[in-house]
Amino acid sequence: MPSHHRITLLAALLLSTVVALAQSKPRARDLGVPFDGTPGPLNAITDVKGVEVGHTTLISGEGPLKVGVGPVRTGVTAILPRGKDSLDAVFAAWFTLNGNGEMTGTTWVEESGFMDGPFMITNTHSVGVVRDAVIAWRIKRAPPDEEGYSWSLPVVAETADDDLNDMNGFHVKPEHVFHALDSAHGGPVEEGSVGGGTGMICNEFKGGIGTASRVLSAKDGGYTIGVLAQCNYGWRSQLRIAGVSVGREISDHTVRDEDVGSIIVVVATDAPLLPTQLKRLAKRVSLGLGRLGSFASDGSGDIFLAFSTANPGAYSGKGLHSLSMLSNRSLNPLFVATVQATEESVVNAMVAAETMTGINNRTVIGLPHDRLREVLKKYNRLVK
Repeated sequence: MPSHHRITLLAALLLSTVVALAQSKPRARDLGVPFDGTPGPLNAITDVKGVEVGHTTLISGEGPLKVGVGPVRTGVTAILPRGKDSLDAVFAAWFTLNGNGEMTGTTWVEESGFMDGPFMITNTHSVGVVRDAVIAWRIKRAPPDEEGYSWSLPVVAETADDDLNDMNGFHVKPEHVFHALDSAHGGPVEEGSVGGGTGMICNEFKGGIGTASRVLSAKDGGYTIGVLAQCNYGWRSQLRIAGVSVGREISDHTVRDEDVGSIIVVVATDAPLLPTQLKRLAKRVSLGLGRLGSFASDGSGDIFLAFSTANPGAYSGKGLHSLSMLSNRSLNPLFVATVQATEESVVNAMVAAETMTGINNRTVIGLPHDRLREVLKKYNRLVK
């Protein structure tokens, strides 16, 4: 491993420290930002039983850009629907609101209705190495299938971090992918400038990884929706939080002349949904982003995937499978929960991310917590 790379989450032995950090950072609700709906115990994608998340974060160097050397502000994030010890695929579907981006493996997701393996997020120019590393990781851990084949079509998504990171330096290596996968865990999820979100920008504030969840009422089935977003999109002037034009109130230190970023969102649920229903769920991510002021600009890759951990074993074997599914008339509460959790996950990403200086001494400020509270209070939207 190159010596100039600093890898956070260096070993699984540091997991307890990571969890403590994730719990100690303020989140949007801690600042008094109001949100609709009832979150799960962790208010994270890991509230969906079995889901695990792992990050590898690469930060090193400062000053002028030297391609292949740095500065480095990047990483990779892994989401494992049934945990790293399961070989069982999940029903899944994807949707692109604006396609100026990449998510590999989606043609088979579309064709088969399944996602077989982890969901990975990184920077634009590291998609290939992450994809290949996932295949190697899976071959090492899993025996051939029933017909003797070891093959994989990994789902790997990206957003571009070249405003802060030496993206053409190809600093994400296979060992970083292996580490994100091997260190994935349930429980609190680290947010902000971590993993694939390390060098990302959101609404011209520092962006990155954010997550949130919603639990439906008992009468609606008590199901859980969990969302994780890698946020690298948005124009400051369009940003709205809790219905307030926060971007216009906090208008200094902007960094882009237009919205040229992207956002990747993954939605997890334990509700028994079929792929056609999951595609409908993935589409509702768009409405959550719309609440925040997104208009899916021409230069943005807005790509979303939804999966269900219900119906275990549906992918394996031959012959008939007995499946459970909700009726379409039961989906509305899940749609609402997806919109709500998407909105909160993006705000959580901005709240967690701190000011960062990257290539050529370019600095992107973190969303200032005190000023956010002042703006919300001004418009009677602060809840505490």
